Amino acid sequence: MSLLLAGTRFLLRFTPRSTDSAESLHAAIAKRGEAEAPIPASVRRRVDVTETTVQGRPVVRLTPRGAASGRHLIYLHGGCYTFGILTVHWNLLATLADRSGVTITVPLYGLAPTYHPAEAYALLDEVYANVVEAAAGRPVFLGGDSAGGGLALGQALRLRDGSVVGGAHGTGGGRHSTEIAPGDAPAPAGLILLSPWLDVTLSAPQIADVAPLDPMLGRAGLVEAGDLWRGDLDGHDPLVSPLYGDLRGLPPIFVHQGDRDILLPDAKQLARTVTRAGGRIELRITKGGFHVFVGAPWTREAKRAIRRIVAELRG
Repeated sequence: MSLLLAGTRFLLRFTPRSTDSAESLHAAIAKRGEAEAPIPASVRRRVDVTETTVQGRPVVRLTPRGAASGRHLIYLHGGCYTFGILTVHWNLLATLADRSGVTITVPLYGLAPTYHPAEAYALLDEVYANVVEAAAGRPVFLGGDSAGGGLALGQALRLRDGSVVGGAHGTGGGRHSTEIAPGDAPAPAGLILLSPWLDVTLSAPQIADVAPLDPMLGRAGLVEAGDLWRGDLDGHDPLVSPLYGDLRGLPPIFVHQGDRDILLPDAKQLARTVTRAGGRIELRITKGGFHVFVGAPWTREAKRAIRRIVAELRG
């Protein structure tokens, strides 16, 4: 473990946590102001940025300025389903696009408590259809961190089952409501999951052992965020907790996880379940790593993880 990683984790201990309790979460939601961090000028200098609207939600595309590979990644940001994309996300995604040659599409889905998972998945259905069309047969990956990682896995389950809804290929105009039959929607080439949130109930007994080591996340506030997001859905519904879904027949899954992350037990369970089901999953656990440590590029561990993600996207 590098000194920079240990030092960053130490400093995080002094950062107020919105997820310490249900009360602190609601207080942070009340103060969140602008939901989405603007795209930094430094990112716009590194990649070409295209901004459109799908179903009334912003969708951003980052295209490498070098030789684009033709591969695509649809990336869903984390934030407990209650907070918008951060500058650290934009910087990470620009790095991945620049180094891999992959074009990255970022749907900015609506946040709880105003929005519901059904609206997020409807948005993803249309975005996925648009990206598949643009990719013209080349690989399309799904990915995300934390809450976005759970949403990406949930979408992969829906694509496998043919339960997605076809959408218009435009910028928010009238959608079709035709169900896509099983097998009609091409499967993602793979899933790139960074510290994914796989069970909004956080019911694994092992979480109690990891929680004191996590400098970023508190269980009580996370459970409250999960309740706000799921609304009338059961906490074990695969749409919000894909860990409880049928995990057979999925594309290759690549998980990057730290061992000081409250979500580690569920990542381990995902790896066990997918392996038993005959699927391919690579779970890389970084010693000393905190939640989404990949977003700290000044650390040796994040640099190593980014190189691996680039290799995964290149295939």
